[in-house]
Amino acid sequence: MIRINQLRVLIKNDKTENPAEKLKAKIKRLLNLKPGASFTYQIIRRSVDARKKPQLFYSYTVDIKPDFGANEKQSKAELEHNLIKKLKVKAISVNEEAKYSFPYRAGKTKSRPVIIGAGPAGLFCGYMLALSGFCPIILERGEAVRERTETINRFFNEGILNPESNVLFGEGGAGTFSDGKLSTQVKDPRGIKKAVLSILKKAGAPAEILYEQKPHLGTDVLRNIIKDIRKQIILNGGEVRFGQKVTGFSRHGNKITGVIINENEELKADYVILAIGHSARDTFHALYQNGVKMEAKPFSVGLRVEHPQVLINKIQHGVNYHKVLGAADYKLASKTAYSFCMCPGGFIVNASTEKGFLSINGMSYSDRAGESANSAIVMAVNPHKLGLNHPLSGIEYQRKLEEKAYQIGNGKIPVSYLGDFKKAVLGTEDLAVSTDKNIPSTKGDFCFAPVHEILDDEMNKAFLDAMNEFGQKIPGFDDDMTLVAGIESRTSSPVRIPRDEFFRANYDGLYPCGEGAGYAGGIISATMDGVLVAEAVAKAVEQMNL
Repeated sequence: MIRINQLRVLIKNDKTENPAEKLKAKIKRLLNLKPGASFTYQIIRRSVDARKKPQLFYSYTVDIKPDFGANEKQSKAELEHNLIKKLKVKAISVNEEAKYSFPYRAGKTKSRPVIIGAGPAGLFCGYMLALSGFCPIILERGEAVRERTETINRFFNEGILNPESNVLFGEGGAGTFSDGKLSTQVKDPRGIKKAVLSILKKAGAPAEILYEQKPHLGTDVLRNIIKDIRKQIILNGGEVRFGQKVTGFSRHGNKITGVIINENEELKADYVILAIGHSARDTFHALYQNGVKMEAKPFSVGLRVEHPQVLINKIQHGVNYHKVLGAADYKLASKTAYSFCMCPGGFIVNASTEKGFLSINGMSYSDRAGESANSAIVMAVNPHKLGLNHPLSGIEYQRKLEEKAYQIGNGKIPVSYLGDFKKAVLGTEDLAVSTDKNIPSTKGDFCFAPVHEILDDEMNKAFLDAMNEFGQKIPGFDDDMTLVAGIESRTSSPVRIPRDEFFRANYDGLYPCGEGAGYAGGIISATMDGVLVAEAVAKAVEQMNL
């Protein structure tokens, strides 16, 4: 297969134009193919080159299969090598991409793997095991996605929180009510990421996720995809049980023998996968009480900022709105902070899971059509540098911030203007909260409040230093009218559950998995880890049957 890198095609601000025809014509010219010569191609990656904005280009990586016709003297590989040698273009090479397939099939066994959590890691672990005949049981403390959506909307509209089913708990996990980003920096020599994206596409995701540099789904599309994946798990012999909160564990010596559900039911299991997500604090405590080894790990906390989407569009694309590219995004980093979970055309959402505590997140729909852009600006927290050496100390640190946020907002999302925030932190003037100007785009009630009181002075100053630096990169980013909300505390798990080379915790049969266990950060990396843990469990079952 012939690969072409950095193949640029001009993007016109016109939806009627067909970029596929332009791409095909350019491939033909680059390969110097004869008139009438046929070929097929596959887009491997597509990104936007905005270095000459407002003139924008797609930069493609494509794999091509030319039709060389019948040739008895030379193999296809030899013909491809000869063509490349004749062209003498560095961006053109021969490539064979890895294709993933699950390496195990279930034999005769009565032991069904139990997966705790139906987030990305748990669902894809269950999906792989189900399709390979292992009949997994997935236990989810929250509701199925349809009922979960109704519960969350009731929380947004009426303030009625369900601690077991909310923005962070329930089928699909925390990513279901976010932007649905599918980017990851995890290396993928085996092609697992491509396999995961293909499964998502088969379940209803648009084809573009297979090659876009920054693919996303949006919460509305993701919900339907999750339902289809659950359906496939069930059709292939798996089970997905809702309202099943794991409150304890059974073990015999160093071997896990089952889980306790809702404090009164025991489910026997030889293999238990911990795909619990980064916010299952009560489950972390249950694990700790049962002697599961854990350690505090670095994480980040910060504040979410909101800007007019047209500001970001103008800076990134050179126009107020691009008809083809839609809402623009950004990714920023400084010495003190970085942007996290940027949501173009999105909303700031109340992502609380406990009564009396408040945390926020960002969310976008698939069209990203909202008038505001928001992103968390977060600072790193090293538990050990703060003297937080207990394995669960990071959780308590998060909870203190969330309790403060709840108190200053009286249960609502606390918001202030950056100008007022600066005055309070830098001590230049008394705090004067302004409420007669622009208001934030939120899901859940908000109120103007002294947001600077949530974090300590060091964190606040680190935030302001970053905002000042980001304002030099995106003029207007640090404008006094920028909206600031808090607290963004659930960026990643503050806990890691160590696992050995067989993916096991310190108890045999217990498999930490995904973001909650400290081995992923986002939807795709969590699904990939779910696949790897599924392999480890399947291999253990296979060896038991020998």
